[in-house]
Amino acid sequence: MIQLLKLRQSYLFFLCATLFFSCTNSDKPDVSKIDLAIKVERFDQDLYQHRGKDIKLTDSLLHKKYGAFYEDFIHKMVGNDSYTSLEVLQGIYEDTAYTDLNKEVDSVFPNLNKIETDLTQTFKYIKYYYPKAPVPRFIGFLSGFAYQTPIGDDYVGIGLDMFLGKDSKFYGALVKSIPLYMSRRFTPEYIVPRVSEYYVRENLFKERDEDRSLLAKMVYNGKILYFMDQIMPDNMPDSVKIGYTQKQLDWCKSFETELWAYYLESNLLYETDYTKIQVFLSEGPFTPGLGERNESAPKLGVWTGWQIVRKYMKENPEVTLQQLMADTDAQTILTKSKYKPKPSK
Repeated sequence: MIQLLKLRQSYLFFLCATLFFSCTNSDKPDVSKIDLAIKVERFDQDLYQHRGKDIKLTDSLLHKKYGAFYEDFIHKMVGNDSYTSLEVLQGIYEDTAYTDLNKEVDSVFPNLNKIETDLTQTFKYIKYYYPKAPVPRFIGFLSGFAYQTPIGDDYVGIGLDMFLGKDSKFYGALVKSIPLYMSRRFTPEYIVPRVSEYYVRENLFKERDEDRSLLAKMVYNGKILYFMDQIMPDNMPDSVKIGYTQKQLDWCKSFETELWAYYLESNLLYETDYTKIQVFLSEGPFTPGLGERNESAPKLGVWTGWQIVRKYMKENPEVTLQQLMADTDAQTILTKSKYKPKPSK
């Protein structure tokens, strides 16, 4: 598997954080009558159980059952166009690393019952708000630590080897390609929020090319997180929605006033030069240049946008979730939010 699987970082732009529960909406709609039952197909198990069997037949069966996903798995996730599907399968089956990884995944995920239950509930909420939203196939697989939640034309993949638990022996050995600030989130509890988030971003609310200012990107990401508030369980910590440690969340709360003042004094809100604003939007262990001893949180613009949108919805209770998500006027949302954080006591 190692010869063919190119180990690379799965850059998770939007990943999540905080045990802070305030400002979330606990009044979820009743979705019990929505007819939906999500099942996660186990491509990983189907692939492994054909090990040692006729490889041409295996290729045919997997292609027939998994279609576009199988094509992407063979030619994008594991191999590339220079390999045939038979060569990729042969390389996987002959690699002892594949067998070891498969056994580890099976031990952590003997079944996906809870994940299926939680995904079903989440997508019932999505269908409540957007009845025409398509529900894709969900396919569990092993990518060799290259892909966490790939999205195709008709599927959402779940790279189970990217959710084994932060103390997995595999992540320690891959620290140069998967840094610890990322692998600490590679736990089972992150599957449903990550899968749901990427679906929401790619299938429901794609970021517009014209939204180039820091404020526009703040509000866009804040809307995504607020939408996650509405479709995730009430007991899900904010930390699992945005990807911070508790210490990073505490830092944001403690310096919220100073952070907002920094944006204003540095004229950053309307800055469109991505080289200048990307530091407030991208993943990392901390935000360079802010805070002492590298204690600042990353993605500070994403977190601030979340607070702006939460405040906007609190100040404007007549606005529906659908109206919020359709509103592309970041300036109006900021103005009507009356967002002006006060110094913490």
